[in-house]
Amino acid sequence: MAKKGLFATLASLLVAALLPACDAINLPRIQPGVTTAAEVLERMGEPGYRHGNDDGTATWEYSRQPNGIHCYMISFDRQQVVSRLEQVLNDANYARVQPGMRHDEIRRLLGAPGSRTVYKNLGEEVWEWRIEGMPPIDETYFMVHFDTASDTVKKTSRRVEARG
Repeated sequence: MAKKGLFATLASLLVAALLPACDAINLPRIQPGVTTAAEVLERMGEPGYRHGNDDGTATWEYSRQPNGIHCYMISFDRQQVVSRLEQVLNDANYARVQPGMRHDEIRRLLGAPGSRTVYKNLGEEVWEWRIEGMPPIDETYFMVHFDTASDTVKKTSRRVEARG
């Protein structure tokens, strides 16, 4: 009986470690300059959000939160053909988050967070994204802390839940 329990535990740990990898593998083949908006809708379904760009084009958001570790932004040109595909949950974008930024700017940069929590006693609203950890088995989160009085970014932080 103890062997069955050990096997089940090991199998669960293996599945948990591989889930983030499945997130990227299951992204249907989208090719900039080739794939149309209609094809993206057919392959990926409705986006979580449609961001309007200053030039009149659009960028669609496909967040894998709260359990995945990716958020894909797919931009289209004026002919409704994919012009750019980007996985936005990355160190370069985390570094772009600056104090004073607004909620809509952060949503446009990182996509929908996996969770939002208000801490009234601290005067903070914290948005949290599950992100790729190092090592990959660790659950890692990137957090943006907003000042509730000004509704702007106060700071960022990370949290790691080590497994094993």
